[in-house]
Amino acid sequence: MGNSSLFRKKLEEAGANEAAISCFLRGFELLEKGTDFSLPESGIDPAADIPMMDDVLVGDTALHAKYIGESVVIKLNGGLGTGMGLKTAKSLLEVKKEQTFLDLMAQQISHLRKSTGQQVKFLLMNSFSTSEATNAYLQKYPAYADSKEVEMMQNFSPKVLRDSLEPASWPANDQLEWCPPGHGDIYTALYGSGWLDTLLDQGIKYAFISNSDNLGAFLNPALLAYFAESKLPFLMEVTRRTAADSKGGHLAVRKSDGQLLLREVAQCQDADLDEFQNISKHQFFNTNNLWLRLDVLKEVMEEEGGYLPLPVITNKKTIDPRDSESPAVYQLEIAMGAAIECFKGAGAVCVPRRRFTPVKKTSDLMSLRSDAYEIHASGRVMLIPERNNIPPNVKLSNNFKFVDQLEELGIPSLKDAKSLTVEGNIRFERGVVIKGDVTILNSANQVLVVPARVYENETVTPETVLRDNTSKVLA
Repeated sequence: MGNSSLFRKKLEEAGANEAAISCFLRGFELLEKGTDFSLPESGIDPAADIPMMDDVLVGDTALHAKYIGESVVIKLNGGLGTGMGLKTAKSLLEVKKEQTFLDLMAQQISHLRKSTGQQVKFLLMNSFSTSEATNAYLQKYPAYADSKEVEMMQNFSPKVLRDSLEPASWPANDQLEWCPPGHGDIYTALYGSGWLDTLLDQGIKYAFISNSDNLGAFLNPALLAYFAESKLPFLMEVTRRTAADSKGGHLAVRKSDGQLLLREVAQCQDADLDEFQNISKHQFFNTNNLWLRLDVLKEVMEEEGGYLPLPVITNKKTIDPRDSESPAVYQLEIAMGAAIECFKGAGAVCVPRRRFTPVKKTSDLMSLRSDAYEIHASGRVMLIPERNNIPPNVKLSNNFKFVDQLEELGIPSLKDAKSLTVEGNIRFERGVVIKGDVTILNSANQVLVVPARVYENETVTPETVLRDNTSKVLA
């Protein structure tokens, strides 16, 4: 149909496997047909009666060891963190005390293996942008140094010209003709690479999948035992939506058959937007921590021809993202959480917010680098007990959008902070302590150096700093 043959040829010439080709062509043909992936409010009910994690945990340590030996931890590791000014794998960003995301992941797996005596499998889904640097870094860990044992490659998708729906061409930089297919590619990558069969042949039945930048996501043995004993084919970890999450996707139930599904804002009709953002009605959002029965995944994918029939997200971009005058394209993507609707009898569990600690912005990184968090012997980064699982609310102006700018700002003590807002050109002296709600404002061009002292429930400006320093001189 249409231009499908052109895209097949382009993918085959690039060395894509048949599963990746079939998955892309399905999405492209749906785009050609003008398929509507919207989910109207009238066709869904809010998800209800979602069990709480603490109520379902299985405490039998013998079961923990049994199922850990039959499990794989898969981390999605294809991102570069360009939104934070990074040019290498985001997982190589230092989080705390010279520890990167990748260090912490390796330590978590090592701790699981040592504490249970079971060789839980560990896989990273890398992209062509992250593979080399990631594998080089892992040489410091002999157990993970062989890329053939720990790496699965993400697929790639051709960009689609918006005006003609033909493959995009950009001779000035042909790499810009391609884009990532979204994290929903995890299923196609498992199947098409042969890793799915390899894992099953090794007796591995269960997969825990999460994003590498979510430090709250780790394989909880008691939750694994619940998943395995429940016989569920697929389990999504969700958590309660707050006002800050109102524009994010939410869990729902399809009225026609009672199937759980995930509705993203891109699937929301304009008339339903208020209801979509109603966090009292639609209470749960996807953390992208997913549990999967690998044998069931294989059955479903083979029934579908080697891919999962996921909703397609059509992102409108220009072929060169830095050139707004370059040709307009579609990037076709799929989301891994949407797979919940592909598994009959799939379930969800409501987890504490601490299992969702993604690092998407420098404000997230500031919190993690502060004394509000600590690293456990297991490699887990957790809020200190005094915080009662409530993170500080940090807001930084665009002056500190990139990691190198954050490093110039400095990290104050946040262990007793409720919120910190920073606006303008600011630098913290070593020894600044934030308590309660503090705002630092500087509208001047000159750098405001915030002196070392305790700041508690106050607004700090150049005038207040000058007044304080003058008072000290006069005293």
